[in-house]
Amino acid sequence: MKASLESLNASSLNSFLVRGFEEKQFSAPYHLHPELELTLILSGSGKRYVGSKMNDFYPGDFVLLGPNLPHCWKTEGEKNAEKSSSIVVQFKKDFLGDSFFEKPEMMPVVQLLNKSDSGIKFTGDTTFFKNKMQGLFDEQNSFKRVILLLDILHQLSLSKKKELIEKKKSNTVISLGEQQRLQGVMAYIVEHFKEEVSLSKAASVASMTAPAFCKYFKKVTRKTFIETVTDYRIDYAAQQLINTNHSISQISFDSGFNDLSHFHKTFKARMQLSPLCYRNIFLQQI
Repeated sequence: MKASLESLNASSLNSFLVRGFEEKQFSAPYHLHPELELTLILSGSGKRYVGSKMNDFYPGDFVLLGPNLPHCWKTEGEKNAEKSSSIVVQFKKDFLGDSFFEKPEMMPVVQLLNKSDSGIKFTGDTTFFKNKMQGLFDEQNSFKRVILLLDILHQLSLSKKKELIEKKKSNTVISLGEQQRLQGVMAYIVEHFKEEVSLSKAASVASMTAPAFCKYFKKVTRKTFIETVTDYRIDYAAQQLINTNHSISQISFDSGFNDLSHFHKTFKARMQLSPLCYRNIFLQQI
């Protein structure tokens, strides 16, 4: 299991890609590509994974992801629920030439694109941008598509309602090869943290021995492999406590904990509250 490198070469007739997806469940694996990506969720809900961050997504979820930032959307819910659909735009920073975005008029857009390395979520009501993205998807004229995309990027650069998904650590600089090795391991965690996770399997994904892998992972992420898996499990459990009425024991097992008492102990150590108190405090706020 690796963070697959997706090839998105635009056709000779287009400088960027606009695509619509409609599936029973989003099927794209945890992956990365050199293009930036604008993704708007039209229907469906579940978990959005960007880098090492996991968050809920719902219709209207709208994000801008920078180049080589691993990501995927995992649909959750009832089997007969509404289909999952999205509009996705993928483009390179130089899709209009090397110097186009160096013009003074494009400075706000450049600042937006630079911040996308950490992933940007646009908050609040995204209906305005939904209409813009739908118009871009429906437009058949390639020239008008360019104008529409530039307008969307301009409007996004002016928006005050946005937040970074995963702040990059400036002192963490690793090569592209090392990034791909690490993201292969992260892909393994994303796909399997709700199940039994194997240290030896993760080391195999990284093409390393288990002892070497443990040292490497701690050096790069400043967390142990087990701590990282536990973070995903606790984050998932916390979101389930808030967003579902499932029993705490069910949430414990659904989150990858095989022992209920261990789940209680670990959750309280991380969140400073028991699972039940965490749920009750949230319910009192709504």
